[in-house]
Amino acid sequence: MATEIFCRRVKQWLKPDVWTSRHMGVACRYLTSGEVSAALRPFYFTVHPDLFGQFPQERAVNENSLKTLSSILESLQENKPQRPTTLRFYLKPQGVVINRESLKSVNISLVKPDIRETVTVILTSCNLPTTYVDKIAPTPAHKPEPSFRSKVYNYTQEPSTNYNEHDYTYNSRIKRPERKTKPPKEFQSLRSWLEDNESEARGKLAAVAPVREEVAKLQESLCQRFGLAELACDCGWNIAHFRGCLQSFQSLATQHPEQMTALKGRSLVFSNDTGVSMKGQVLLNSGEVRQHWLDFIKNLHKEEEVLLTVPAFEKATSRVLKDIRVVRRKFQPKTMAKEYEKNLRRLTTSLSDYQGRRGYPKHWPESLANYELVVETEAGPLMVSPTGQFIVPASCPSFLLVTFISENLDNAAKLLHHYRAHKHIEKELHEQCVSELQLAALLKDDSVTPDLMTACLRRLLDHRQHLAVHLHQARLHITNYYSVMSDGQMCIPWNFKL
Repeated sequence: MATEIFCRRVKQWLKPDVWTSRHMGVACRYLTSGEVSAALRPFYFTVHPDLFGQFPQERAVNENSLKTLSSILESLQENKPQRPTTLRFYLKPQGVVINRESLKSVNISLVKPDIRETVTVILTSCNLPTTYVDKIAPTPAHKPEPSFRSKVYNYTQEPSTNYNEHDYTYNSRIKRPERKTKPPKEFQSLRSWLEDNESEARGKLAAVAPVREEVAKLQESLCQRFGLAELACDCGWNIAHFRGCLQSFQSLATQHPEQMTALKGRSLVFSNDTGVSMKGQVLLNSGEVRQHWLDFIKNLHKEEEVLLTVPAFEKATSRVLKDIRVVRRKFQPKTMAKEYEKNLRRLTTSLSDYQGRRGYPKHWPESLANYELVVETEAGPLMVSPTGQFIVPASCPSFLLVTFISENLDNAAKLLHHYRAHKHIEKELHEQCVSELQLAALLKDDSVTPDLMTACLRRLLDHRQHLAVHLHQARLHITNYYSVMSDGQMCIPWNFKL
């Protein structure tokens, strides 16, 4: 689904709309949407998530950052104040074969309230030319152009004594026909959006119903035939792509039944990578050919050997850092066991050297057993997650990690307690929503934390008498925007307005 969402976003970026900035009621054009998309085209070709299919974590970072960037650009066109934001992107290396060592990351700081300067900052941060933007002269302020998002008014209407100042513009005498316009999706109320899109969603649901039925039958048949515990899809594509994966696997398994015995009792997931996850799931890259799947299944026992050694490495990392609990991140792409073991070994060695030379700060508690540590890839962020976990890249210098932990002990404890309190509430509200709204499915993005999801579910339940008629047997996905997916799934923002 994530790939489909990104494609929809790209289509929005390429629409020939007008990007505007309002000053004292006058709209002054700076860059059109076409000019923005043309200027950022080299950037999109450098950070496009499809370029990072072999690296699911980097791909996820770019997808999330692009969603945020799209929201920022849309807000700038309305001249809305934006908080300073820093976005992280991984860049595709030029002229070399893509591998993890060649991947470079960049942090883009967006602090300017102007669309032109924002585009320039994005390009210069990635060492991309700004020649295209430099050649575009800004339109003078005395030549206003109405925003494509603004309401169309009757320009010749004479003001009365009780007029509303928003019903008139004073920069034109040209009469224009009145027409009804809809507010942009992000400003629409949930009820209004559902009224506009319910029929489309139900039509798409009905169209893919036979596909869903076929997928369910294939899943059941393959699980029974080859003794699989589970057969699922987590590659970001729609249900039709899942059916194609199942059909390809069915053909492969039929031709090589003896090799399929290695999968007995295992969970098989079509993903964006191939390997064994930390949960023991067998992951097959949905974009690879069947021969690659077969080669991996034949050597599955080698991957399992690595999985058996991981707990020992986690325990070693925990001991060297005052018994902190080494866990896996609650919201992240699936982690490969072989890479995870390498990251644990690297961080443990670094911390052990630091402890021997300097020792840990005296103000630390005797034990960090009440805290959680997540070890990620070499180029990951150093942060405290919304769930209270210390997120640490394996390449992080030990002195920097110790300083970071010292500064964030109180914050991590507070967030961790908050998460534990809300995750049980979320589960109860989730079940209540599915039951009382009679939903066919209720999912959420990983970026929607338990407290945000809890608030969203409560508001859905508070207004169930108005929403039930629109959401009956709907497949609802809680995220940060409105959209109807190709399979009929309806995406709504967690902070919707009724």
